[in-house]
Amino acid sequence: MKEFKLDKEPKINTGFTTPEAYFDSFSESVLKQLPKSEPKVILHFKTRKKWYYAMAAVLILMLSISLYIKYQTDSNEIDSEILEDYITYHSSISEDEIVNLLEKEDLEKIKIDLKLKKEDLEETLLNNTELEQYLIN
Repeated sequence: MKEFKLDKEPKINTGFTTPEAYFDSFSESVLKQLPKSEPKVILHFKTRKKWYYAMAAVLILMLSISLYIKYQTDSNEIDSEILEDYITYHSSISEDEIVNLLEKEDLEKIKIDLKLKKEDLEETLLNNTELEQYLIN
């Protein structure tokens, strides 16, 4: 293979030439071609401002509805478990006092009508193997 040295070989002319002092005035000529007015700057936040407000409103609405549902209490309705616990822990109140405090409508609500048939009762007693545990406790 022939040894190739870059400095000793003749240079190939590309055929492209530039006029003399072209690059001295190039920046000035490009700046003259640019428009004189400043471009209008549009901030990203201002264009999406309505969307941000809408998202914030939806987020606040979701949080407020969930908190309202969580902490909503009806003062007219008392939870039966709370009432039972109160009566259990304040056992100094007798049954007679409780009956005297209740109205007729409340007493009617408390009444439970168990329409049990004798056949169903006998079948349950025969099939239940832990009946003695229920009777003892």
